[in-house]
Amino acid sequence: MSNYYKRAVLTEFSRKVLPNKVLILLGARRVGKTALIKNYLETIPADSYLQLNGEDIKDIKLLKERSVSNYKKLLANAPLLVIDEAQHIPDIGMILKLIVDSIDGIKIIATGSSVFDLSNNLGEPLVGRKNTLYLFPLSQIEFSEQENYKKTTENLEQRLLFGSYPELEQYEDWESKEDYINEIINSYLLKDILIFDGIKHSDKVYDLLRLIAFQIGKEVSLLELATQLQMSKNTVANYLDLLSKVFILFKVEGFSRNLRKEIVKSSRWYFYDNGIRNGIINNFNTIENRNDIGALWENYLASERVKKQHYQKIRTNNYFWRTYDQQELDWLEEENDILRGYEFKWNENRKSKIPTAFAKAYPEASFEVINKQNYLDFIV
Repeated sequence: MSNYYKRAVLTEFSRKVLPNKVLILLGARRVGKTALIKNYLETIPADSYLQLNGEDIKDIKLLKERSVSNYKKLLANAPLLVIDEAQHIPDIGMILKLIVDSIDGIKIIATGSSVFDLSNNLGEPLVGRKNTLYLFPLSQIEFSEQENYKKTTENLEQRLLFGSYPELEQYEDWESKEDYINEIINSYLLKDILIFDGIKHSDKVYDLLRLIAFQIGKEVSLLELATQLQMSKNTVANYLDLLSKVFILFKVEGFSRNLRKEIVKSSRWYFYDNGIRNGIINNFNTIENRNDIGALWENYLASERVKKQHYQKIRTNNYFWRTYDQQELDWLEEENDILRGYEFKWNENRKSKIPTAFAKAYPEASFEVINKQNYLDFIV
């Protein structure tokens, strides 16, 4: 790709490629894991690593015989082993444990697009032997390295509509961008879920995603979803869990320090990428022709904020806050007992003040309205 953005994790990535450790890079399909690895490998001698792909049958065969002698032979002159899409390799956790424990000084990088395979297959065997990094679609932090403020403001509408998958950058016109998003949704997005045991109804997963897409910024009732989809509440919960494990959705829960009026039972769900959200509901209309700009803005800010927290190692808990009498805050962060409340407003002329009940219950909390004037401070 001509326009390669330096990824925010690159420095830390290089630092964490360590002897007798596995560095795991996780993220949705097509967010640029392979490109990041390629970029990294260009900085080291070509004969110093062995690269395998978990989707290649021949590569899987090479690792199949779980013996020290096999792995020593395989890695004879390669101090670094790189495995792309590692979640497809049976017993990958046990294999990597054996390699790390028996070949002195070996470094391993493994990428994967789904937490469930990797964590189930890797979690136990690799305790104390791994570091994990996450990669998301491009963040404004990464765009800001290459574009000035004028360019950023010009690109805002596109990012709200099409999101920020790296490959989108090579398509000039909107129609090609639309086609690309649809291609991602149809070919890649649910691939990891659908090969996972027990998912028989890909159409149900789509329907669930559609329902979530129309409820950005609202509490989601599992019971309601289950009724609409004619599924059990447990199955819905299960699907949502899987959708978060393949980095399509993330969940934000209600906050309470037990004020009776506060709502805590329900959750809100956001998409990691606005383009995927709009593709699922098949709506790429321009901003002036939409009635959901509030939801787009909220999803964009929430996902960009989460990327920022990950990349800058900001350890916070994210919540929303609402009372039964409809006082609410879009976004609330708790960091070492410090509370920061935020209200997201697309229209900067709409005034917004801190909800009375919140100010009363948490007088020490700060409050800020995030709009087009100041949003970059919030996400970069």
